[in-house]
Amino acid sequence: MTQLAPTTSARADDEQKRFASLDPRTGEVVAHHPVASEADVREAVRAARDAAVFWAGLGFDGRRARLDAWRKLLVKRLDEFQQLISAETGKSADDARTELALVVEHLHWAAKHAAKALGKRKVPPGMLMYNFAATLEYRPLGVVGVIGPWNYPALTPVGSIGYALAAGNAVVFKPSEFTPGVGVFLAETFAQVVPEYPVLRTVTGFGETGAALCASGVDKIAFTGSTATGRKVMAACAASLTPVLLECGGKDPLIVAEDADVKAAAEAAVWGGIFNAGQTCAGVEVALVADAVYDEFVALVTRKAAKLRPGGEPDADFGPITMPKQVEVIQSHVVDALDRGARAVVGGLESIRPPYVEPVVLVDVPDDAKAATEETFGPTLVVTRVADADEAVRRANAHKYGLGASVFSRNRGEELADRLRCGMVSVNSVLAYASVGALPFGGVGDSGFGRIHGEDGLREFTFAHSVARKRFPALLNPMTYDRGSRTMRHVLRMVRVLYGR
Repeated sequence: MTQLAPTTSARADDEQKRFASLDPRTGEVVAHHPVASEADVREAVRAARDAAVFWAGLGFDGRRARLDAWRKLLVKRLDEFQQLISAETGKSADDARTELALVVEHLHWAAKHAAKALGKRKVPPGMLMYNFAATLEYRPLGVVGVIGPWNYPALTPVGSIGYALAAGNAVVFKPSEFTPGVGVFLAETFAQVVPEYPVLRTVTGFGETGAALCASGVDKIAFTGSTATGRKVMAACAASLTPVLLECGGKDPLIVAEDADVKAAAEAAVWGGIFNAGQTCAGVEVALVADAVYDEFVALVTRKAAKLRPGGEPDADFGPITMPKQVEVIQSHVVDALDRGARAVVGGLESIRPPYVEPVVLVDVPDDAKAATEETFGPTLVVTRVADADEAVRRANAHKYGLGASVFSRNRGEELADRLRCGMVSVNSVLAYASVGALPFGGVGDSGFGRIHGEDGLREFTFAHSVARKRFPALLNPMTYDRGSRTMRHVLRMVRVLYGR
């Protein structure tokens, strides 16, 4: 969730010219970074224009070689990168390593498949245009602006950066003010394998820097954050008709059907809801559990979640809440639910001790409570009893968000998944789609629009370029004023024969 204004956890000094990124576990300064002004951002975009010409000129093979070299460099420096992510977000070492494993996977996939997904290919011209040859290719937009989040400061922006680069674009990246060092690390390592031009440049700062990027004349903005901030980004880009890709989070359900493997479902619900301190846009926030297995599921979840503890040490189950203000959101959701009759079977208000929040599992939560309707973004899990899996699907589809979902069922998994109104579904697992490079990632409704990852993610940062080339004269040519009086009669007769049966 990228903020649009300075915050106390990323405080600026020296008259807003530099600011500190802080370790949320200790409050210690990780590093200082410049606050990029509007002029700084425009200069970065201007330089990226020249870089884009060079980068596009390398072609698919040339770009793949550089992207592969970047990937290998990141793998070589994986431990250093993990420590930086843990320092700026507070997440545990294993949570950071999981994130970086997916960064490497997606960089590999994008570089390998860009030529096939985007390169020029022949397409059938159709019977009416039999004398033409038709080709289609996807060309880079030019310069893409990426505004990244703090919860996955490497994986989420690389889902845009890596695919935009593979498609032939230069990128100007504005990381979250909570994780600027991650953005700097990405740009600096990339520059080691592409030293000729600033093909990937990072600009650090607060919301004003992000707003400047929206108004800088980039050819597209890819934003990840809250729905409210996404609307502001979209409004800012509308003035210049700059297209946007918005990934705005969700309230992702886990559906447990009557025939589910309840033990596996409970294990997945706890991990999906609590890993990374619950700060996962597509993580599990609500479990919709069929009545037949509800009691067993709650008992298993209670036992598993009660064992987990946050901490600042590398081997902690999970880390702190990265953004201090998010603790207030988590607390307000728990208070609202408990005040309205919900029960905490794990934790409660006493679990909230900033910057840490211990697992909280709520049952009997009213349908219109904040914990059931709004994105909590913390290590909380709402478990709701439903009559059966069909009711669970109806309730899930009634939600304003539509990012991801999970379904546990031995016999109906794919059927239930097909009925869900959301961008991605994992069957008998959670978040599996995020690890598959070929699958696009994105949502509908208040979760935003556009896709990263997969062929859709590559094409998101291109425009389609179509060419129809005449090979020889047609026997009938209606596209001239010199056509004979019988030409259109013959054309319509052909249409009826070809397409009217």
